[in-house]
Amino acid sequence: MRWIGPGRRTGQPSVAAEAAGQETGRERAMTRRAKIIRALNLPPADFVRSLFRRGEIAQPVDPRHSAVPRLRRAEVAAVYHNQRVAGDFYEFLRVGPSRVLFGLFDVAGRRQDTRAILIAAQNTFRIHAPRLFAGRDFNEAEAMVALCHEVNRTILQVAGGIRSCPAFIGCYNEDLGTVCYTNAGHTPALLRDRSGITQLEAGGLPLGIFSHATHSASTCALEPGTALLLVSRGIVEAEHAGQEFGLEGARKSFQGASALTAQDLCLAILQSAEQFMEAPPAHNDVTALVLLRDRDTGTLGWRTARRKPVGSTRSRPVQTASS
Repeated sequence: MRWIGPGRRTGQPSVAAEAAGQETGRERAMTRRAKIIRALNLPPADFVRSLFRRGEIAQPVDPRHSAVPRLRRAEVAAVYHNQRVAGDFYEFLRVGPSRVLFGLFDVAGRRQDTRAILIAAQNTFRIHAPRLFAGRDFNEAEAMVALCHEVNRTILQVAGGIRSCPAFIGCYNEDLGTVCYTNAGHTPALLRDRSGITQLEAGGLPLGIFSHATHSASTCALEPGTALLLVSRGIVEAEHAGQEFGLEGARKSFQGASALTAQDLCLAILQSAEQFMEAPPAHNDVTALVLLRDRDTGTLGWRTARRKPVGSTRSRPVQTASS
């Protein structure tokens, strides 16, 4: 059976030749189906990993592509540099008529060691988020904490133990212009508005550390023209001549960036880090994610301004990106 991703499958199990006095191939196939159905109702654990090892299901190469949603009077984008080498991944998911979830995760380890964890975490995110954020009369903060708990449990189960995963997850409310968020040991997010830049600090440990770790959620308002920036650890740890780019480097670049779109703001941050290093980044994944609220909220409907399409993309190598 070919496994497309946690929660999806295609094809039919191969049926072995029947032998007298033994379980038939049809019965074995039914047994495997029953086990898989039970596994899909829980975060993937030892059963799924054992199928991967035995080759009964093919493991996806990477987490599934996350389509960037269109927002009313706002836009969101994510940009990463070249090929993934470590545990960064971002996620976007519309969970209602006026709510969109976004997140940036950084599982510790190299890509070959983190793929199964990334895929399982993404699957859990996509399964539980629509349920937790369903309807109108619910508590966003409680839903956010519950989602963190589910992803945390999945990481611990699939990793078979501790596997640190700093994460920032936010829920943008298009009607109110607010973001309910939790920062689980992640690099602080930077909120840029007319008053300057505010850091949204971590309010708990990274995911994947303790099974009963508690996380808190907060809410911030995005006035028109406000931008929210998330950067991965690879940007903060960009190094040259013994000096780190650091969060301060990201802050200065963000403050001075004059880009008008979320995607261009992401590119500006990555280009600043690459110029600081004077070489293409190869030490770690480098990712930037920006949520930008329109300055003019008087125009209703979808964005129609003369701007480039926004979304997720790879940045070009530093020698061409900065030209």
